[in-house]
Amino acid sequence: MTDQTTPLDESELASAHEVIDDISASYAAKMVGQEQLRTSLLVSLIAGGHILLESVPGLAKTTAASTLADTVQASFRRIQCTPDLMPSDITGGQIYDAQAGSFRTVLGPVHANFVLLDEINRSSAKTQSAMLEAMQERQTTIGGEVHRLPRPFLVIATQNPIEQEGTYELPEAQLDRFLLKEIVTYPSPQEEFEVLTRIDSGALDPDRHVASSASLADVEHLQRTAARVHVSDAIRNYIVGLSYVTRNPAPYIGEERARYIKYGASPRGSIAFLQASRALALLQGRTHVIPEDVRALRYVVLRHRVLLTFEAEADGVRSEDLVDAIFAAVPTP
Repeated sequence: MTDQTTPLDESELASAHEVIDDISASYAAKMVGQEQLRTSLLVSLIAGGHILLESVPGLAKTTAASTLADTVQASFRRIQCTPDLMPSDITGGQIYDAQAGSFRTVLGPVHANFVLLDEINRSSAKTQSAMLEAMQERQTTIGGEVHRLPRPFLVIATQNPIEQEGTYELPEAQLDRFLLKEIVTYPSPQEEFEVLTRIDSGALDPDRHVASSASLADVEHLQRTAARVHVSDAIRNYIVGLSYVTRNPAPYIGEERARYIKYGASPRGSIAFLQASRALALLQGRTHVIPEDVRALRYVVLRHRVLLTFEAEADGVRSEDLVDAIFAAVPTP
């Protein structure tokens, strides 16, 4: 087994890119546009993290998740979150088998490689917490028995920002467990025209699978390869400095803007930058991380970790505006 600290050579990089190109081509055969979404999904998959998607309905979030699973021949489950959804509906439970005279365990839909939690903020806090063990520990506990989740394991959660009635705001502890948060935007007119064309051609038929030679073993290989992408001490210090400024913003971005920040990023933010920047560097064909990788990930890593005050919302200040100020204040190595 190759040591994680062993530098990547060009042949390993080329091998990884063959898999990435295959996945990307298969994904693009069904998905139109949404390049930023594709990048974020691939970064999450390669980094071994989870992703939260926010957008209005109808922007192909479910299609993107199922298509990505299809490209690597992974098991896929979709869970529609509702206020009456119970934790056991996600993790599974024990049912009594009258014929055998004993209880048997039935695993829930979370036991899949790709799990789409649709409108996660519509489920109760109790049900949301049922995902915490699965997301963090990669296991569930049913009747005192531990059940390991399959590998790789990726949670793709969605939330709708325009319908807040009957929703439960995600607690900070759960938000922090998402490696990235991506905001999905509307397609361009040209992309929307292409969607209509593909519908007529049958390319977007739900029963039509994408052609791909990639497998789950390839994904695990990509994850191991990404873990060996070099991150210099200068980049590590840059990441730590950015996280520090989110927690102590006033001396760096001024009192006026600092008052809009309620809480900064936890050390999970630094870890997210480390893991995601490695995955992004691998996607872009490099064996090492550069400052531009960290900067490119600034919104998806920090927008759900830099928590704003009510005053910020009232004044129309976005987390992205404050993230830009923080990056401007920290010297680039």
